[in-house]
Amino acid sequence: MRNSGKIVQKLNLNFNDSKLLNQAFTHRSYLNEAKNKKLTSNERLEFLGDSILSFVSANFFYGQFKSATEGTLTTLRAQIVQTKTLAAAATALGLGDYLLLSKGEELSDGRENETLLANAFEALIGAIFLDQGIEAAEKFINYHLLQKYQRFAALEAVKDYKSALQKAIQDRMHISPTYKTVSELGQDHAKIFKVAVYANSQQIGTGTGKSKQQAEQQAAKDALERNGIK
Repeated sequence: MRNSGKIVQKLNLNFNDSKLLNQAFTHRSYLNEAKNKKLTSNERLEFLGDSILSFVSANFFYGQFKSATEGTLTTLRAQIVQTKTLAAAATALGLGDYLLLSKGEELSDGRENETLLANAFEALIGAIFLDQGIEAAEKFINYHLLQKYQRFAALEAVKDYKSALQKAIQDRMHISPTYKTVSELGQDHAKIFKVAVYANSQQIGTGTGKSKQQAEQQAAKDALERNGIK
């Protein structure tokens, strides 16, 4: 692996099994050109790391935001584990420098590819877990991801108008708001959806968007503003 000692030193990790570290940075494209047929791609580690990351981040936000609704917590977690955020964390660590890629991926700027970087970050989490256990994996995630990006995730969660409206309506009326698609305009690749939100069969807001989910968020926002709910 390229400078494996440097990445271990940089991350302050002491790997017992260097093969796991190698695997975490091995993209499947590299296997077709590698002379070492015993190499394995990082896809299985990525799968494992993704599950560990989901659990650790859920536990983290549950403890940090004690009054947040399920919807808000889900949004927080979704923002922190999205490809863009993971790629940013991987870039900050310089993980792209250690990826084992095919010549084709190398020439197509694979080391800056957000998906490849995010996958490597998750694979590294999986490798840390297998090599050192859940506490080491959690420590890595907390330090290199959650503590640095939780503010970004919290700001994004503020945009979860549906959860805010859900809580407000349930507190006031003890019911849940319902959403109905009013219209779909445009061709399949460029549709605009219009959605209305109701409480007790009364329309309380409308919104439009390029997807039903986006339109529902806008409808919820409209309802919150119409009713003066912050």
